Amino acid sequence: MGIFDFFSKDKKESLDKGLEKTKKSFLSKLTRTVVGKSRVDDEVLDELEEVLITSDVGVETTLKIIERIEARVAKDKYVGTDELNGILKQEIAALLEENNTNDLKNFTTPTVDDGPYVIMVVGVNGVGKTTTIGKLSHQLKSAGKNVVLGAADTFRAAAVDQLIIWSERVGVPIVQQGMGADPASVAFDTLQSAKAQGADVAIIDTAGRLHNKVNLMNELTKIKNVMGKIVPGAPHEILLVLDGSTGQNAFEQAKQFSLATEINALAITKLDGTAKGGVVIGISDQMKVPVKYIGVGEGIEDLQVFNKTAFVDSLFD
Repeated sequence: MGIFDFFSKDKKESLDKGLEKTKKSFLSKLTRTVVGKSRVDDEVLDELEEVLITSDVGVETTLKIIERIEARVAKDKYVGTDELNGILKQEIAALLEENNTNDLKNFTTPTVDDGPYVIMVVGVNGVGKTTTIGKLSHQLKSAGKNVVLGAADTFRAAAVDQLIIWSERVGVPIVQQGMGADPASVAFDTLQSAKAQGADVAIIDTAGRLHNKVNLMNELTKIKNVMGKIVPGAPHEILLVLDGSTGQNAFEQAKQFSLATEINALAITKLDGTAKGGVVIGISDQMKVPVKYIGVGEGIEDLQVFNKTAFVDSLFD
């Protein structure tokens, strides 16, 4: 079965378009690295290291990739620069394979015996957190799932209002108590409502604060504990949303949030507006947390399930 047997032509075109800036920047740098060179030597590897770092792959991940290519060069004695693209593609694909779960083929979610599958969404303000929730709700509903939203980001009135707009746009119910309400109370009511409605999925938005990790940790822990009383094991997924256009800052945010709560899935947004798409590779490698979704455009369909093979193919095609 080919990789795009389930990955539609429209999705592939959307991915290619969304990664266009990253691809052009990355491949043009790569081309300059090998101009006038016939073999991969120390000089080429030094320049390749610079290409990867300036493409926001990150220093540690870059060094890991370079070491692997050095090992292949040492083993094969001679590697021509015409082979470099293929080798680099293979090593990046291998790295993503090691650091991710199996690719998801669609927006289905695991079933839970006692209540809905609960997703708690975290991330700083401005990364596209609420928009990601809206688009994810649309995708899940399109896949036949009954979804309930919980507006537990009560720190900002705009966050509640924005989520209400998305719930109306997508056509899914929302539980909200307005600005200043206790987030744990909102989460509690959301899961009670979701259970009563027989919902398949409950998505809980949370406040995007990071300036005080202790308060953030306490708040998220309280929300988690309350949800676990309604649905055993909830939240089943703690999804961290990161803005891909911020490059290495996104990685720093990921590290900070991992100290505050147990993240087990990532969504990386805004990849279409930047040449920093290499950050997906670095974050996946360094965090050892699966990249589950990527945002490759502003359209409601432009939140995609992350597919490693399709991503690497698009980057190098």
